[in-house]
Amino acid sequence: MKMLPVQSAIGMVLCHDVTQIIPGRMKGPAFRKGHIVREEDVEQLLNMGKEHIYVWDIQSDSGLLHENEAAVRIARAAAGRNIALSAPEEGKVDLTATVDGLLKIDVEALFEINAEEIVFASLHTHQRVGKGKILAGTRVIPLVIEEQKIERVERICSQHQPLIEVLPFRSFNVGIITTGSEVFHGRIKDQFGPVVRKKLGELGCRVLGQTLASDDKRRIVGEIQAFLNHGAEMIIVTGGMSVDPDDVTPAAIRDCGARVVTYGAPVLPGAMFMLAYLGNVPILGLPGCVMHHKTSIFDVILPRLLAGEEITKKDIIRLAHGGLCVHCSECRYPDCGFVKGA
Repeated sequence: MKMLPVQSAIGMVLCHDVTQIIPGRMKGPAFRKGHIVREEDVEQLLNMGKEHIYVWDIQSDSGLLHENEAAVRIARAAAGRNIALSAPEEGKVDLTATVDGLLKIDVEALFEINAEEIVFASLHTHQRVGKGKILAGTRVIPLVIEEQKIERVERICSQHQPLIEVLPFRSFNVGIITTGSEVFHGRIKDQFGPVVRKKLGELGCRVLGQTLASDDKRRIVGEIQAFLNHGAEMIIVTGGMSVDPDDVTPAAIRDCGARVVTYGAPVLPGAMFMLAYLGNVPILGLPGCVMHHKTSIFDVILPRLLAGEEITKKDIIRLAHGGLCVHCSECRYPDCGFVKGA
């Protein structure tokens, strides 16, 4: 740190806040510690009575980086597809989504870079995010940092590219099959269809149609095959997912030749959920909770499928940590802890 006339400090870094006082109007920092002095700042500093300031000459210390440059380099190394970076402000850079989609973060790499005076804080991975949402922020702790520490972060990010990205949602053609003799025979009104259609529409999917099927395995298998023949890229079968004698949906999904990933999930609501694949087409068996609860396992799995992910049994098991919805009076999902970080 050294004291210089303000005219000689251009291009150097302030080592302290410079406070401006305007009686009756403001008292606060006009320039903050870490600010790089510009030619246009000189007149303002002189008007504030600051003819000399304490600065650090960034050019004289090779091997050191200013916090702003360090944050920019970290953010650039970490950012993948559909991520925008803010300009550095007070040493921090924000990373923002440029499209609606699924947030993907390499969590182990994230843990690895958060060491040696580095800060990279993010939202949870695997959540649905909207265009313009801030996903992460990064900075370093000191005003200046050894460049080798930033180079270490860049190496880690190069080995885990990308550390953070947003996968855009695809628009799927979806067939809906609603099971249950009570609905098929018109004894009660279908309440599943409107809920599922609304959630699919919010994510840009096209519903090819909705058919009703009684509690008959052969009939359900036939409806699944009919939607496949019609070009369905996803099939959703609602109802009949419990262990009652008349609940035959899981058996029908198996009988159609699908590869079952899971029947049951450590998520509440959503325990009786089923996921299978017939070729590349996901088939979802949705339990009744999807109809009755604003947020359920369907809201967790659907965005991941639309982002092009193939869900595994391990993925389902990992939902257990945070898999309990507490049914807040005002639902804020996905900005809450429900099945985050899996």
